[in-house]
Parts: sequence; C-alpha cells; structure tokens
Amino acid sequence: METQLETTRSSAWGRRRLLGAGVAGAAGLGAAALGGSPAAARDGDADQNTVYDVTTWRVGNRPGLTAKQDIGAIINDIIADIKRRQPDRDAKPGAAIVIPPGDYDLRTPVVVDISFLTIAGYGHGFNSLSIRYNVDTTGWVELNPGGSHIRVLTPASTAAFAVRRDAAPRLSGIVFRDFCLDGVSFEPDQNSYRNGRTGIEVSTDNDSLHITGMGFVYLERALVVRGADALRVHDNMIAECGSCVELIGAGQATIVSDNLMGAGPKGPTILAQNHEGLLVTGNNLFPRGRSLIELSGCARSSVTANRMQGFYPGMLRLVDNCKENLVTANHLRRGIEGFPPFLGVSNGLDDLYGVIHVRGDNNLISDNLIAYDVPPDRINPSGAEPTMILVAGGDRNVIALNHVVKNVPAQHVVLDGSTSRSKVLDSGAVDEITSYTEDVAIRPTP
Repeated sequence: METQLETTRSSAWGRRRLLGAGVAGAAGLGAAALGGSPAAARDGDADQNTVYDVTTWRVGNRPGLTAKQDIGAIINDIIADIKRRQPDRDAKPGAAIVIPPGDYDLRTPVVVDISFLTIAGYGHGFNSLSIRYNVDTTGWVELNPGGSHIRVLTPASTAAFAVRRDAAPRLSGIVFRDFCLDGVSFEPDQNSYRNGRTGIEVSTDNDSLHITGMGFVYLERALVVRGADALRVHDNMIAECGSCVELIGAGQATIVSDNLMGAGPKGPTILAQNHEGLLVTGNNLFPRGRSLIELSGCARSSVTANRMQGFYPGMLRLVDNCKENLVTANHLRRGIEGFPPFLGVSNGLDDLYGVIHVRGDNNLISDNLIAYDVPPDRINPSGAEPTMILVAGGDRNVIALNHVVKNVPAQHVVLDGSTSRSKVLDSGAVDEITSYTEDVAIRPTP
C-alpha cells in the first residue's frame, strides 16, 4: 500500500506540491492518506489526521454525495469532524482542507466557526465573465474560470463562506487561499452586478485572518469582514463583483496589499469603516467601482503606492471625519467608460466632487499623480472646471507636492469654506487653487 501511495504521490501530488504554496503544497500527501479510506479516517486510530481532501471525503449519512455536487455540504461535514477530533481546548491545532483543481458546485453555505482552519486550493482560476457574456465567443477555447473553481449556487442574500462564532475567544488564524469563488451570473442581463451572492463574509470579531491568492468573480459582494484585527488581504484577483473588499463596523492593524481589483458602478472597490492603522498599499485598482478606495471614519491609516483607474468622480475618498491619515505616492487616472454595456452609467457625482475627496482633520495628501483625461463635453456640470482634490471640511489638512496632468482647465485644489488652518503647498499654480476661506496657507507651484 505504501509503494502504491508513493507512486501516486510522485506522479500527481508531487506536481501539486510545486504548484501550491505553503500549507496547500504540503497538504497533498496528508489529504491522500486521509481521503484514501473515508471509513478508516473516522476510526480512533486516525484522530491525529488534520489534512482533508474534499474529493475523497464522504458524508456519513449521504455516502453518494461528492464535492462536485455540493462542496459546501462536504466542507461543513469536515469541519464537524475536526470539532469531534479536537474537543480539548488546550489542544486545537486546527486543520487544512484541500481543494484540488476542478469544478465544484456550492449549494450549501459553509459555516466556519473554528480557528486555525486553512482552506486551500491550487489556483485562483479567474476568467472574465463580463467579456464572455458581452462578446461573441465563437472560437474561444475556454469559457469559465478554472483552477480550484467553486460555483456559488446558494440562495440570494447568503454567503458561500460565513465565518462567525459567538463564543470566546474571537476566531483566529483562519486562511482562505488559492481557489476561485464564481457567482456564475447577474440578472437580468449579466451586467447588473446584482445576484445577492457573497463570497466570504466574516460577521463576528476576528484576529489574524488571511485571504490570499484567491479569485472572486460575478459576486454581488466578494469579501466582507466585520471587526477585523490584523487581517491580511493580499495578492487576490477580485473583479467583476458588485463590491470587492468591505471592511465594515470597525477594525485595526489590517493590510490590503498587492491585489488586482475592480468593482461595479454601484459598489466600492475597497471600503473601510472606522479603522485604525489600516495599510492599503501596492494595489492595482481598475474600473468601474463607484469609488476605488473609500475610508469612512478611519484614523492613522496609510494609503500608499496604489495605481487607480476610474471612470467617475470620487475615486479616492476620506469621509466621515477621517483623521491623521497619510495618502501619498498614488497614481490616479481618471478617464471615461468605453465598454458598450456601461456607456452612460455614472455613480451620481459631478466633477466638482473631486478625484480625491477629503473630509476630516490632520490628513496629509502628498506626492500623488493625478492624470485627468475627460472630454470637455463629458464634464458635469457642463462648462465647469473639474476639481482634482476637494477638501470638503476639516482642520489642519496638508495638501503638498501633488502633480496633475490634465486635458482641460481644472482646479487642482479646492478648499471649502468650512475648512480651517489648511496648508496647500506646490500642488498647483495660483489660478489652479481655490479657497473659500481665508484661514489657509497656500504656496503655489512656481
């Protein structure tokens, strides 16, 4: 048996170890051993097994059910088995659930209510469904996402993966990595960004969760996390979803880094509420979110070195009394929609709102490059000079060394009359800065 297992491992799992990362690569061997005999895996001798393969696991009272038919029911049963095997609160190492490449339907929402669980696949498998549904696909050699590909077929207003626990302590050390969550379709015309489906929703306080290497496509909400502490959202492909990342309620010490993301016109690409010490860096954010980065009531957070391309005003927003935040070294490109299904769609804001919109105290907006390229007849209100940076309210904000490249006359910085003690340094010529208050210090660009 060992010889046969070793041969199987070298031909199949060996390659997966090279393709996978971290625990996912190491999981292959353990999963093969555990999954080879589901009945034996439930015996007392197997109590130390901590790696599960969804393709070989069988639900006790539904032996005919496979992961391809309902991976949600399979994973829920595995989580129940983990809890059965690890009853001692002094010894709960958690486990890894491995999803080999393949297509899986998820009809039963997964409830993750244990710490130290890793759910890992072998590839984010992203493929654009928006292009597929809006062009002639004659001659295409593939149509759907791949890798470890999960089709989310849950009822509306439910999450494919619901992470929650009411008991103390808060959930910790949960990892989602390297698989694809696919919402399949948007009704009624594939372009509404509406289907009621959420990829991952964390609804109770949590610590040190990692979401990495994932693919999300055609979900109304891709990732929603409430009460995050030391959350890491890194290296994901999240696109063609109504919203991409929503950090709601409150949180602290979170990192959102090195992701590629694009939301729908009614949702945010990255939204953070009441966060302290948030770091948003190194992301490549593309159309067509209502906003690209939106901080609401956040303090002492940093938005640095992101590339943003958007079709609407308010690409980057600090609202609801944001304080002491650093926004620096970002590249913002403001253009117009060119994809036929979305021509004429807007986020409801006009060009006086600002490409960057700030409301709060002691924020530093510096060293950003804004490239504005909107035809004159597409500017709203008609005939207006669009605003690049609007400080809509607050005290002691500093706007410094920002560079604007534009195709029309524009106001680089506008200060509302409610602002006080602002400083505007080297961010535009005299006629490109407007202040509606005298409580300001301005040094125009020479």
